[in-house]
Amino acid sequence: MTPPTESPTAAASVPTDPVSGAPGLAPIPADLRAAFDAYERAIVANDLDALDAFFAPGPDTLRGDPAGLLVGHDAISGFRSLRGGVPPRDIAEIHYRPLSADGDVALLMSVSRFRGGGRGLQTQVWQRLDGRWLITAAHVAPRTPPLDRTIWRSVGDPFQQGAWEGPLAGLTVAVKDLFAIAGFRIGAGNPTYLEQARPEKATAPAVADLLRAGASLRGIARTDEFAYSIAGDNVHYGTPPNGAVVGALPGGSSSGPASAVALGHADIGLATDTAGSIRVPASYQGLWGLRTTHDLVPRQGMLPLAQSFDTIGWLTRDGDTLHRVAEWCLSYDGSASTENVHGASGDDLPWRFLVPEEILACVEPATREAFSRLLAGLSASDDPPPFRAVSSGDLDAAFTAFRTVQGAEAWRNDGEWLRAHPGAVGPAVAERFDIASRITAADEVAARKDLEPIAAHLAELVDGAVLIFPTVPGPAPQRTADVDAVRAATLRMTAPAAIAGLPAVSVPLLTVDGAPVGVCLVARAGSDIALVRLARRLADLAASRARPAPGSSPTTRSRTTES
Repeated sequence: MTPPTESPTAAASVPTDPVSGAPGLAPIPADLRAAFDAYERAIVANDLDALDAFFAPGPDTLRGDPAGLLVGHDAISGFRSLRGGVPPRDIAEIHYRPLSADGDVALLMSVSRFRGGGRGLQTQVWQRLDGRWLITAAHVAPRTPPLDRTIWRSVGDPFQQGAWEGPLAGLTVAVKDLFAIAGFRIGAGNPTYLEQARPEKATAPAVADLLRAGASLRGIARTDEFAYSIAGDNVHYGTPPNGAVVGALPGGSSSGPASAVALGHADIGLATDTAGSIRVPASYQGLWGLRTTHDLVPRQGMLPLAQSFDTIGWLTRDGDTLHRVAEWCLSYDGSASTENVHGASGDDLPWRFLVPEEILACVEPATREAFSRLLAGLSASDDPPPFRAVSSGDLDAAFTAFRTVQGAEAWRNDGEWLRAHPGAVGPAVAERFDIASRITAADEVAARKDLEPIAAHLAELVDGAVLIFPTVPGPAPQRTADVDAVRAATLRMTAPAAIAGLPAVSVPLLTVDGAPVGVCLVARAGSDIALVRLARRLADLAASRARPAPGSSPTTRSRTTES
């Protein structure tokens, strides 16, 4: 497509006589200025076809902003298709610098003034290709937002102060919008539900424990609607950014807390995990994420999805912080709310690992290769653990039974509200609830019976060893990807731990195509603190294998592109 020089939509106003160049430099060429003006009109009108045509085709075109760098025309196009247009603005200044002797490469820097307040900066490298001016590289610095509403429902610095002293003093917490905080409403990722909810009279114990240890609340973070998703998108508030992979899904349903932690907005994400809602975003964004033993942390003050599987846990950027949180919140001398004495277990887990073959079969080839390299490196280390392949059982049967029980409980919890508010939830979540509404009592009874031997088999496997496997099939999918197949494979990998009520931790140990993928460890019930210790030991061993030997010269490879 040829970039247009005229557009019927002129929502942006471009001055007729801006700064064209520094003293002694030629003025901006007329055809370049016409291309810039047409591009500006297209971006405000969100004319996707025109914008695609203005960016140079091929894999080397660049676009950056505070969220990260997009490389290649296709990646830029995919990002823009989901972003939406920019608010109305005027171009206050434009500066031109030629970058080549023949004048066919040029730098344009422009200052935009938004009509709703605030200023932005655009830096673009334009190149004349086949007689047309196209953008080969761009960096956008938008106006400073008051807060990223895709991540936060409410936020402060702090939002609520914790104790001034304690083992978690100085740390901040992003609380998933399912937990009660006295004086505030639970929103569950849905604006209609939030509007009709009543302010909570008491703070959930899981929140209070962190405050009592000295952590402060940074804010209430977004969740997928009713926590009934693992993608991380939300049709009402937008999709939180992935802090590790630009343009990728963040993972859900603990998407808000995960993004807040990955981006450095908070140190701890207080989250829930029913079928992988801590482990999936942890893997997608390169975080540590712990799903605790079922019923170990009391769920009072937490909006349920499916009580048979709902579990509380945490997301952090490093293993040390997760260890500190787990030791405080899961030890009965630290927590005022933990009722299960298993939380105080100091026994170390065995240094033996089992690789479940059926789960590994769900993994994408590149991830499986990276995982195999990890195991080979650990086996060749100074502290080699034994690895043994085992059968985890029929994952299709396990997932079918899990989904039936989960759906039946989800409909009991939220079905009445959904019937009273048709059209209040997004299409994907509405479809899941519609399927759940048709589950009969007999279906649920049969499914619960089917889950019993599955849970017993998994409990037997971890009696004297720890399961190890990639957390998810592969890196986080792009927001434009069809995630149905990925979702099905992911849930087959994450559901078994939930079925058996076992603790599971995702550790960022793999890199696949430049993106993080977690490694999941699953252990016996009640061994949560020991599991985090084991995960740190494994991560330290993997890191030592990756470090260059003393006296060696590490090589650095860089990629250069020519425009």
